[in-house]
Amino acid sequence: FGFKHIAWFYSGRRGVHCWVSDSAARQLTNEARSALATYFEVSLGSDKNKKVSLPYPLHPMLARSYTKLEPMFVQHVLPETGHKLLADEEHWTKLLDTLPEAAKPVRKKMAEAWKDEDSTPAQKWNTLKKHLNIFIGKNKGGNSKNAKIVSASDKIQIESWPAQTVFRQTYPRLDVNVSKMQNHLLKSPFCVHPKTGRVCVPMDVTKIESFDPFAVPTLDQLQQEIDNYTATDGQNVTHDWQKTSLKEPFEHFQKQFLEPLRQELRKEQRDLAEQRAAQIGDF
Repeated sequence: FGFKHIAWFYSGRRGVHCWVSDSAARQLTNEARSALATYFEVSLGSDKNKKVSLPYPLHPMLARSYTKLEPMFVQHVLPETGHKLLADEEHWTKLLDTLPEAAKPVRKKMAEAWKDEDSTPAQKWNTLKKHLNIFIGKNKGGNSKNAKIVSASDKIQIESWPAQTVFRQTYPRLDVNVSKMQNHLLKSPFCVHPKTGRVCVPMDVTKIESFDPFAVPTLDQLQQEIDNYTATDGQNVTHDWQKTSLKEPFEHFQKQFLEPLRQELRKEQRDLAEQRAAQIGDF
């Protein structure tokens, strides 16, 4: 959407907040906010109803998302070090059980084959997708002799299953109601989460792989850091946060978000002043 002034914050517990502060974004009507938020929304099901609702074929935005999400799904969700979806028989049986009923022959074939082979979770995932494509006649070589006759609706379900599985495990669950209404109650950056005591800190997206939510300071920790603070080399600080572990994330927030936003606001004010001067001939 062309927005530039975007800040990401850790909620203090499990979530992430995205603050978009471009003038065009702040001036959006409730209807426009709703349209923008629901553009990103995907129905990922629930604990009772695990059905993921994706359009067929995938919308270009979702197709782009899939190309980014699948490698993370393979790296972080499938193996033993992740959610173990294809790490052992107990877990891959549960995953195979989510295949559409029409793909039952593929389910049976994979379950039998994986018992006797020593393949990695990534290899199992690629093999499974390959056999699904062969089953519906979508393999790269064209219509296969091994393709089965399935209905159009069954074919769509089978073809959509890999993307549905990846999205269910990796696509963010969005609280779109927060963005729909201008008067919705929002959590302020740097507030304290009431259940964990952790501070809602800014996140450096260029270093997101090294971000550790458990290392985020708590209110008690900040109080202790202030109490233990001792000025060094004769340097004094103006604000208490400069005495704590909030110093680095706050300075990053100032440099990467507040300063560019302040510069753009000043430019808008200058442009507006020049426009008014031109209207009244006061140069």
